[in-house]
Amino acid sequence: MGFYALYRGMDTPVDMTAIALPNDLASAHAMILATRQMLEKEQSLRILAQSEVNLGRLEIERLKLMLAKARREQFGQSSERGKLLIEQLELAIEDLEETQGFIEAEAEIAAFDPAPETDVKPRTRAARAPRKLPDDLPVERVVEPAPCACGKCGGLHLRKMGEVVSKTLECEPRRWKIIEHVREKFTCRDCDAMTEPPAPSHPIPRGFAGPSLLAMILVSKYLLHQPLNRQSTTFALEGIEIDTSTLADRVGACVVALKPMIDEIEKYVLTAQRLHADDTTVPMLAKMKTKTGRIWTYLRDDRPFGGKDPPAVFYKYSASRHAEHPQAHLKGWAGVMQADAFSGYNQLYEKDRQPGPIIEVTCWAHSRRKFFDIAKVSKAPIALEAVRRIDELFAIERTINGKSPDERKAVRQEKSKPLVIALEAWLRAKSALLSDRNNTGKAINYSLNHWAAFTRFLDDGRLCLSNNAAERSLRSVAIGRKNWTFCGSDAGGVRAAAIYTLIETCKLNNIDPQAWLAHVLAKLPDHPANKIQDLLPWNWQATQAEAPKVAQLNQAK
Repeated sequence: MGFYALYRGMDTPVDMTAIALPNDLASAHAMILATRQMLEKEQSLRILAQSEVNLGRLEIERLKLMLAKARREQFGQSSERGKLLIEQLELAIEDLEETQGFIEAEAEIAAFDPAPETDVKPRTRAARAPRKLPDDLPVERVVEPAPCACGKCGGLHLRKMGEVVSKTLECEPRRWKIIEHVREKFTCRDCDAMTEPPAPSHPIPRGFAGPSLLAMILVSKYLLHQPLNRQSTTFALEGIEIDTSTLADRVGACVVALKPMIDEIEKYVLTAQRLHADDTTVPMLAKMKTKTGRIWTYLRDDRPFGGKDPPAVFYKYSASRHAEHPQAHLKGWAGVMQADAFSGYNQLYEKDRQPGPIIEVTCWAHSRRKFFDIAKVSKAPIALEAVRRIDELFAIERTINGKSPDERKAVRQEKSKPLVIALEAWLRAKSALLSDRNNTGKAINYSLNHWAAFTRFLDDGRLCLSNNAAERSLRSVAIGRKNWTFCGSDAGGVRAAAIYTLIETCKLNNIDPQAWLAHVLAKLPDHPANKIQDLLPWNWQATQAEAPKVAQLNQAK
């Protein structure tokens, strides 16, 4: 890192010409260390200010909610508007709690500095635990290995003096329990120093919730589409009272903890030569109204042409459908992209694009759907015939699904290409008979205007006839918005896209998302950063499959 780069991101401009640069290596090293400490303090202060602002907003929203409920209780319900206001305020508070958990997790990571000179620590809330736990809740004791030698002088004469117990609330499938991690304390008879094992790592900072419980909360919200307030109610019925705000705080912190896995999956998807892309709407809460955000999906799946690489998908959120968003998502990628004929993708297909043009391949299912909708309503003969002809292409595709690219190309050249040539001639003949304003004419023009992109599948066995894979990957988002109605903010949309990336990738690989998330949340804090790929869903699945074999070999020995 250059000396100038150390000053980037600072709030106060630095005149580099006014700084006297050292001439010897030792002084330069000392200056770099001092600059690094200064930047870490600046970063901590910025995160602290952001946290304080968010806490202020959170308190304002709580007061608004209390006022709205008080007015409702005093004056009664005169319209549905009051009920809607309370529901929106509750959702806004939940979203702010998630954001605060995200900020605090980032603050604790940024504030970590082993140097004693670092005295800037962002203020965070105390660790949150359920308000009341049942007295008969099972307790599982996990005793950490005791030290064999004094940590100060290395003496071997240790005497147990006591123990330090840290508690974690854990939840196995519908079995609540407390796990006590016991760290026995010893004193050294040689130097009287105290020694105890290091505290176990938690999935998230200030974490009273264990990895299995956190995984269940995430899966319940983003896979089973249960809002956090419903989860809180369910937990209370089981005797565990956890506020919605506490659950929201944990969700925000989990997104920070899982970010290495999210980034690794995105990186893996963007190494593919072919992608499916699509987007769908997400209602976003605004002041007494909703605005429309978008969830974008980018899917890698080589299984249709017999590819051996595992499938994966990543999602992105944006506040609008402007073309700048897919351009940013695919900034460093070039290849073949299967998508609908959305004009926002056009700049991706330009020849002078860097690092290279993206090859457009459109979706025959979209073309068929336009004719099918007309045929369903009006029974138009031209629309019915178009659907029949396109269905013949899909019938051929079903016979070659999963075969090698060369086999698929050969069959398409022999059987599909004559049908496509005949279809084009037929569409152009019918187009000349119809007005551009006619619905059937519009459906025909949609296909003919993108005919080159529609017919590329004939010459490339890797390509699919449709973009249905991307549409299937968005099904969970469509089902989810029917349950949670809308996201609380743009930040909530970003978090949803991040967790969808993990859950949907697990589903594509036939892996239980909850089991995988629990494993990753438990292992990630102590896992080497250069071996993150070992925790990817498909690698984890292979490890789980080998575990019984390894256990049998050990027993045999």
